[in-house]
Amino acid sequence: QRQVVESGGGLVQPGGSLRLSCAASGFTVSNSVMTWYRQAPGKERELVASITGPGGRTNYADSAKGRFTVSRDTAKNTVYLEMNSLKPEDTAVYLCKAVTSATGWALVLWGQGTQVTVSS
Repeated sequence: QRQVVESGGGLVQPGGSLRLSCAASGFTVSNSVMTWYRQAPGKERELVASITGPGGRTNYADSAKGRFTVSRDTAKNTVYLEMNSLKPEDTAVYLCKAVTSATGWALVLWGQGTQVTVSS
C-alpha cells in the first residue's frame, strides 16, 4: 500500500532540537513532492518545508528558514525535518504530505502526524 508515516516528535525545551521522519512506502520520494505541514489547536494548517523531485529542491516557510532543514534519504525512502532552535510557537502536530504520480495519476497522501511540544 502507498502511505507515509511520521515519527520523531516529542517534548523538547525551548532552544532544543528534534528530527522528524516521514517514511514512505509504495512510491519513491525522489519522484514526488514531499511537504511538511504543521497544525496547532485553533490555527490553520501551515506549510513548513518541502523537498521536490529528482533534484531535491527545497523551500521553507519564513518561520522555518535558518532553523529547520528538510532532507531525504533515497535508500531509506524517507524524508526528514531537522528542527533546531525550537520555540514554544513551534508546538503543533507535524504532518507529512506526498504528491506522487506513481500510480499513473496524481495521488495525494497524508500521514497521521506526530506531536511536537516545545515547553520548559
